[in-house]
Order: sequence, then C-alpha cells, then structure tokens
Amino acid sequence: MKSVKIVTKVLLIAVFSMFATMNSFSQKTREEIAEKYKWDLSDLFESEESWRTAKDDISAKLNEVEQFKGTLTQSADNLLKCLEYNASISKEASKLYIYAGMNSDLDTRVMGFTGMKQELQQLFSNFGAAAAFIEPEILTAEWDVIEGFIKEEPKLEVYRMGLENMFRTKKHTLSEAEERIMALSGMIAGTPQSVYGTFSNAEMPKPKATLSNGEEIEIGSSEYSKYRASANRADREIVFDAYWNNYAKFKASFGEMLYGNVKKDMFRSKARHYASSLEAALYPNNIPTDVYHSLVENVNKNLPAFHRYLKIKKRMMGVDTLRYLDLYAPVVKDVEEKYTYEDASEIILEALKPLGDEYISVIKEAIDSRWIDVYPTPGKRSGAYSNGSYYDGHPFILLNYTDLYDDVSTMAHELGHTMQSYLSNKAQPYPLADYEIFVAEVASTFNEVLLFNYMIDKVEDDDVKLSLLMNWLDRFKGTLFRQTQFAEFELKIHEAAEAGKPLTGDTFSEMYTEIVNAYYGHDDGICYVDDYINMEWAFIPHFYYNFYVYQYSTSFTASISLAEKVMGGDKAALENYLTFLKAGGSDYPIELLKSAGVDMTSSDPFEKTISAMNKVMDEIEKILDKK
Repeated sequence: MKSVKIVTKVLLIAVFSMFATMNSFSQKTREEIAEKYKWDLSDLFESEESWRTAKDDISAKLNEVEQFKGTLTQSADNLLKCLEYNASISKEASKLYIYAGMNSDLDTRVMGFTGMKQELQQLFSNFGAAAAFIEPEILTAEWDVIEGFIKEEPKLEVYRMGLENMFRTKKHTLSEAEERIMALSGMIAGTPQSVYGTFSNAEMPKPKATLSNGEEIEIGSSEYSKYRASANRADREIVFDAYWNNYAKFKASFGEMLYGNVKKDMFRSKARHYASSLEAALYPNNIPTDVYHSLVENVNKNLPAFHRYLKIKKRMMGVDTLRYLDLYAPVVKDVEEKYTYEDASEIILEALKPLGDEYISVIKEAIDSRWIDVYPTPGKRSGAYSNGSYYDGHPFILLNYTDLYDDVSTMAHELGHTMQSYLSNKAQPYPLADYEIFVAEVASTFNEVLLFNYMIDKVEDDDVKLSLLMNWLDRFKGTLFRQTQFAEFELKIHEAAEAGKPLTGDTFSEMYTEIVNAYYGHDDGICYVDDYINMEWAFIPHFYYNFYVYQYSTSFTASISLAEKVMGGDKAALENYLTFLKAGGSDYPIELLKSAGVDMTSSDPFEKTISAMNKVMDEIEKILDKK
C-alpha cells in the first residue's frame, strides 16, 4: 500500500539506483553527445538548488504525522486525512529520490549525488520510525469497521486494496514499538548492497590482459561484456580467465557482503514471523511460494530442451567442445548487423504497431522528448532500466546503446516498462498506480516477442535469419533458464542459512558450481564449465534484490502466452492486455494476469514457452540441414 509503505518504497528506489556498474567502455564524453540523446531532468527539478528547496519543504512536513496518532479508527475522515498525507509524502519523496539517483547514474564517480541519496535515506528512515504507529493502530479495529469507513467516505475507495492487504497480512504486522524498530533498521539494512555497489563500481581493481593481437586492455564490466561476445575464441579465453580470477581474489569479501544480505532477509523474516525468507518476500504480494518452487522444478524437468539449445550452439560454432565462454559468442560467421539508434527507433515503432495508435504515439514521444539517455559515457552505470516513479510526469529510460541488435531488443524491452508505468500512472490514482515486481517484466518481454516476430518476417537471407533465431533462442536461455538458475541459487543459500549452515565465499562458490554444472550438462559433456565460473555469483547484483530474479522467468512465460494471442489477431486479447497495462496495483499480481488471460498458478504458460522454444529450434535445424 503506497500510502503506508512509504519508507519501503522510497528506499527501494534508492537501492535500484545504487546498483551501478561503471561503464568505462565509451567513445564520447557526455559533453560531446547531442542534447537530444540525453535526459532532460529539469522535468523533475530545475537545479540542485530547487531539489534542496523541495527537500527542505518535505522535511518540514514530516513531523505532522504525529497529529494522526490515536485518531485513525475514530472516523472515516481521520483515516482519510492520514492516508492522503502519507500518499503526498510518498509522491514527493519518490521525485526527490529519482532526481538524485538518476543524476548519480549518469556518472557514478560523482559523490555529491550519492550524498544526496544518503540524506534522503536517513530522513525517511527517521520518518518511518515516527510513522510506525499507523498500521498497528489501524489493525486494532475490526475489518468491518474499516469497510464501513470506506462505504461512508468514497474517497477511501482508492485505499481499499492496501487496507485489505494490510488486514490479510495482519499476523505479520508487529506492535507500534516493534514497527518503529523495524523502520529504524532500514538505516543499516541496505549496508550489504551499498558496500557491494561501491566496491564493484569504483574500488575493485580491474585486471589487465594482453589479447591475441598483442593489445593490452584493462577489463571492467563493459570490456567483459564486449569480449565475451567476441568471435575470437582465444580472446574470450584470455578475458574470461583474467576477469573471473580477479573476482576470486576477493572471494572472502564478496562472501561476507552476500551473507550480510541473506542475514538481513532472515532478520526481517523471523521478526515478522514468516516461515522462511522466501515466504516473507512473496506473501505481501499474495504470491504462493508454490509458484517459485514450481518454476525451479519445471525448469529442471525441461533441462533436456536447454541441452538441445546448447547442442545447436555447438553445431553452429563448429567446436569439438562447447565451453561456458562460448555462450555469448556469435554463431553465424560474417553476420554482424549494425543498427543506429535512429534505425532502432523506426524498427521498434513498426514492430509494436499491433498494440495500437495510442501505444505508438507515447513511444514516439518518449524517443523525441528526451525521456531516454542513450549512449555510454565515462562513469555512467552500465546496463539499462526504466524508472516510472515520477507519477505526475513521465518515465525515464537509461540505455548504453552501441548499435548492436541486442541494443535494439533492450530498447524495446525498456519501452515496455515505460509504457506500463505511463499507462498505469495515467489510468490509476496514485495509491493504485504502482504495479508489483511480479508483473513488471511482462510488458518488457512482450515487446521483445513482437520485435522478434517483426524482424524474422522481414528477413529472407538464411544467415541473417539464423542469427535472429539464435538471438531469440538466447533470450530463452538468458531469461528463462539462466534467471531460474539464479533463483535456485538464491533459494538454496537462504535455505542453508535458515538451517544454520555457515555461508562463506567458498560455500557460495561450491553451491553455485553444483547448480551451474547441472544446468549446463557439464558432467554429461554438453557444455564445459571452467572452474573460475564458480565466482559468477559475485557478479550478479540481483542477489541483493530479495528474491527478484525468478520474476524474469515467470514474466517471460506469461509474455509468450499473451503475445501469441495478440499476434494471432485476437482483439479481445489485445484489449485485455492493454487493460492489464493500465491496471497498476489495483489487484494482486496473480489476479491481474488471470484477467489478462494467463494463469500463473498453472503449468500452461511454462508448457507454451517450452513449445515455442522447440519451434524456434526446429526452424534453426531445418535451415542448418538445408545448408
């Protein structure tokens, strides 16, 4: 519930902004890039001075929360005033956070914006402690009293969803004094991921290596991403060896960081009387833990389909032994299609036309009106994201565009997030606009499905078609199997800690190796996993996101199911999907997806996804046999 869970929400925004990996592989400084390719953050605040004025204004309002204490169950009017006050604080706080966070992401070396985020974390942690009475006080009433208030005061209707969920989770809500302590713990709860972010971004030394042509390079995350996709296997081996063995030098430190985060999750789980950290993460959004366990079980049962993909990759690469370091390399020789940002924009606008004129017009506005920060620059965080937290304005997208097809796909992906945020913010009142993470990846991967189908229909050359088919198949690998591999690891490390087992860098590596070897068929000779890959767990920032990664996989399966219906010309399916995008948090995630046409508590979405994957592999093998 946005109005009451303000501290959790604004700190979450900060956490996602803090996971920045410095992007050192860039060709231009920020000053050299045209304005049209850069964010216009003046939509948020004209300057840092205006940000500070807004921060001072909201600081002055925070003490007002005390006036509501002891009044919340006395009348509908009292309850409404408190919830509206909290909603207004949440909205203003979000705006402050994203301005500081996104400025920081443009150059992670600038500590001023990091300091601004820390100021807000301290401020709202204290506010959370002061406001800790709200939920326990509301829960002293019976639900029929609160429901009576809602019937009496229509303006309370927008808070019904949050209030109902509050009573559903009542057994996990603590006393006022305990809730105050939980709120104050927020000041230290983020330490593991903060240390991880700072060390990974700025302080971990980068190894140097000499490539096969004699060139000496320094290997950061961007160089690793570049060279793992190199067609030169010798260079891949050099870079993999240097990069992962450098991580191994800091195994103990990375182990302490991740264990610190696991302990934080355990503390919150036990303090709120959940059976496990997994239940604590899923229960507030009414997602059965069976959904998580079923995903892991279904993926393990269908590893033969994944192994088929690996065998196809081996065949196309013409290698005697497929190695882990081959997984990102091109499989079709002499096919390296380049797409300028303008090309990508035109392709995406065409590919997404099945979603209608309104959808396309907003996409065009995002491209034309500087909602997108396009190119990599020194110090800019790597990767990509869409931030839709600016309710009264528009979402912002961060890219690191380098003219590859993957960049086109990433842009379509992030525009899916942007459209869900934009449409939800326009259609829903503020307390109901924010959608849960479980459905957050549906819109993004849906766009990727449309892009793939558009591209494959336009291509006639077999080599280009093979390249696109393998790129799409790589999405199944990366989104369904790899993310579930991460989810299984995350589950097992929490289960081990909850069973009282010690967790160190060594034990993390042992557990990770066991899972990776099983997924990639190492012992069966399907894909050879080098020993140094046992450090890959230290590379994944999502392990600090509290059971986040499984939702990439579940969203992917949901997207495949929904997109098939829309691409088949089912007008009702399209209307249901657009309604889903506009729904925000007006219902629980599982129910929203059911309304859109997919039941995530059944195995049907997963089965359709594996079927779609096999069809792609059939098409690839048909072309290979012909060649």
